[in-house]
Amino acid sequence: MRELFGLFLTFVKLGCITFGGGYAMVPVLDREIIRKRGWTTMDEVMDYYTIAQVTPGIIAVNVSTFIGFKRKGIPGGIIATIGFILPGVCLMSIVAICLKNFADIPAVQHAFAGIRVAVGALIVDTVIKMVKGVFKDIGAVIVFLAALILQAVWGFSPVLVVLAAGLMGFFVYRPKRSAS
Repeated sequence: MRELFGLFLTFVKLGCITFGGGYAMVPVLDREIIRKRGWTTMDEVMDYYTIAQVTPGIIAVNVSTFIGFKRKGIPGGIIATIGFILPGVCLMSIVAICLKNFADIPAVQHAFAGIRVAVGALIVDTVIKMVKGVFKDIGAVIVFLAALILQAVWGFSPVLVVLAAGLMGFFVYRPKRSAS
């Protein structure tokens, strides 16, 4: 029970300090979950992000659920999810009640502009960490370039790009049959 409470408090903290969506959460996960607590590795986190991309729901919530499940099974997944979403639900309720009264105040508009810039920096940091962790061989570079071209140049649906990357990964990384 004590471990579940610790898991809950950790994800409440993550929910309080993570702004900007799923990818902005990576530096926080790196510091709090990987380095500080040793609950998972960056490779596992990247796997969780991959799975979260193709499952319904918010990426950050899904990743929280996966980490909680890894730690304490189904109860851990539920507790981590509740812990992560609780601060956001509370904050959004307060903002929804108050924003209509403060949205036109220049100081509030400037604060939101600053938050957007900070979130952009967090996302750039995440991209750098993901690139370092993903490009381990030529196969990864080929899959990356193909996905980038399909999405950025030809504007393919992200769903199709992810499915195509999964198919390419299957062929690039499947175990080679021995010639017997």
